[in-house]
Amino acid sequence: MAFASPARRHRRGRAPMAEINVTPLVDVMLVLLIIFMVTAPLLVAGVPIDLPESRANALSQEANEVTLAIDGRGQVFLDDAEIAPGELPERIDALRCAGRSATERPLITLRADRGLEYGRVMAVMGELNRAGCNSVSLVTNSSSRAP
Repeated sequence: MAFASPARRHRRGRAPMAEINVTPLVDVMLVLLIIFMVTAPLLVAGVPIDLPESRANALSQEANEVTLAIDGRGQVFLDDAEIAPGELPERIDALRCAGRSATERPLITLRADRGLEYGRVMAVMGELNRAGCNSVSLVTNSSSRAP
């Protein structure tokens, strides 16, 4: 009876390699993660505003979020789109805050330049209140010192 030597068995063909090298995949995923971590904060706001400072906690990001911004000249922006003077009431009414439950209403965030008059900011907040958008978050820069 003839037995096949170990050297002969390997000549016929090698068994397929059953391991997958995941190191390149992990490297690519880590690079993508770093890129998204760096660019995500830059995508939040496109209107340059000098925000006031506060020691308030950070807001969580939600999908149903609407951002109103008022720049240093008093111009109002709705999600980076400039609103013409007199058009603000119609644009806020289009958000349909009134008649919705609190969980269905969009999260309204207001970003106002620190150099604005108090009356200009309150006029925008009054329009939000009139339209039924009673829950408004004011956005500030974080500060480590107390006022």
